[in-house]
Amino acid sequence: MLGAIPDAKTLLILCPLVFIGSFVDAVAGGGGLITLPAYLLCGLPAHLAIGTNKMSSMVGTSFSTARFVRSGFVDWRLAAPSVACALAASAVGAHLSMMLDEAVFRWFLVAALPVVAFITLRKKALRQETLPMASGRRLAVMCSVAAACGLYDGFYGPGTGTFLILGFSVFAKLGVRDCAGQTKCANLASNVAGFASFALAGQSWLLLGAIASVFSVAGHYLGAGFVVRDGSRVVRPVIVCVLAILFAKVGAEALGIA
Repeated sequence: MLGAIPDAKTLLILCPLVFIGSFVDAVAGGGGLITLPAYLLCGLPAHLAIGTNKMSSMVGTSFSTARFVRSGFVDWRLAAPSVACALAASAVGAHLSMMLDEAVFRWFLVAALPVVAFITLRKKALRQETLPMASGRRLAVMCSVAAACGLYDGFYGPGTGTFLILGFSVFAKLGVRDCAGQTKCANLASNVAGFASFALAGQSWLLLGAIASVFSVAGHYLGAGFVVRDGSRVVRPVIVCVLAILFAKVGAEALGIA
């Protein structure tokens, strides 16, 4: 399957949803809540869906990360240690993920998606200004948050960017502007490590991921330039719709009618 050419039906389902998910991710976060179910809806096994999703997410995130770096939003004194922690923890999370039986893990994904969606969509407003904190303590807190989120990203993934922003804002007391660049760097690092781990284990459909990456880049590029006052108004109905379709599909398969 990994060397196969995706059929037209798979591409017609996947590519528009990856574009929408990437656009949503750039605007308000939470795009993985759309892109991962998109791969599952195409019939990919759970581990293969995660590994392939990480490829397209990684490529799309790299473009938005580069934009933050060029704009001077990345403080490498804070970002570099967080990147290292996210990278290592994501590799561990990916290996833990692949230790679970495929059937059990697929049901875990379906059960976890609405929980992560609820947390992501219910996120509170972030602090606007960075508050004073000892540099050593802030660095330690950010590394802890990056490691925890990296572990989660390698194991599962959707909502990681949101959790990083919330963690950096709430615990490291960074303002939203200072969170942005550090979050993108840590998120990209966890994506890279997660993708590499799944790909080396043969759990990433590289051709399908490459095609989806084109739509991921397009969604991130357009979303990055789209200003929405309340991003959740755009995100919520799309996520609810995709999750409803996914539940219907999995339920039909469980009942033997699909």
